[in-house]
Amino acid sequence: MATADRPVVWHNPRCSKSRGALELLTERGVDADVVRYLDDAPSRAELEDVLRRLGTDDPRAITRTGEARYRELGLTDADRDALLDALAANPILIERPIVLLGDRAVVARPPERLLELLAD
Repeated sequence: MATADRPVVWHNPRCSKSRGALELLTERGVDADVVRYLDDAPSRAELEDVLRRLGTDDPRAITRTGEARYRELGLTDADRDALLDALAANPILIERPIVLLGDRAVVARPPERLLELLAD
C-alpha cells in the first residue's frame, strides 16, 4: 500500500479536507500516491491494516457516523465486525482523508494532522 517514504492518501476529491491534505503535501514537495477510495473501495483486510497503523482496534475511528447511510444501515449499536463489513461495502462511510506512511497512518482532519507522519 504505502512505501516507507511515499505517503498514500485515501482521497475524495469532493471533500475540502481531502483536497487540503493533498495541497499541504504539494506545498511541502511531498509526492503521494492518491487512492480514490470511493472508486476503489478498500477491502476489509485493508481497513484492518489502517486501524493497526492508527494504533486502534475501533472501526469508529475511521467511520463517518454523521453520514445518512450510517443511520440507514442502523450502525449506531453495531459491533466491530458489522462496522468493518459496512465500511468495506459502503466506502462513503470511511472518514477522509486517511494518510498512510510506512507503518503509521492518520485521519487528516484537520489536514495539518498529516504533518505528524512527516515529522519523523
